[in-house]
Amino acid sequence: MKFIVIHTEARKELDGAIAYYEAQNLGLGLNLLTEVEEALRKIRQNPEVGTPHKIEGVRRFVIQRFPYLIFYAELEELIWIIAIAHGKRKPDYWKTRQIE
Repeated sequence: MKFIVIHTEARKELDGAIAYYEAQNLGLGLNLLTEVEEALRKIRQNPEVGTPHKIEGVRRFVIQRFPYLIFYAELEELIWIIAIAHGKRKPDYWKTRQIE
């Protein structure tokens, strides 16, 4: 299995979403984190699990319980998490992100 590398901005997106949900209802932010961790486990086990995105080489994985998508690319030596994005906000804002 390949290592997963999460873009710094994607980590910030996740942290912000966790904080938001935790402020709404105690424990809800941790539920989001659990869902994302499970999604990352599935992506790591089978990088083709996500749906191909319109950008070649990029896939998206839908988080079931929350309105978030994980955009990622399988590279030669790793899986790069480009964005953990809210499904209803600013589509494709992350397109210009470069691997760190």
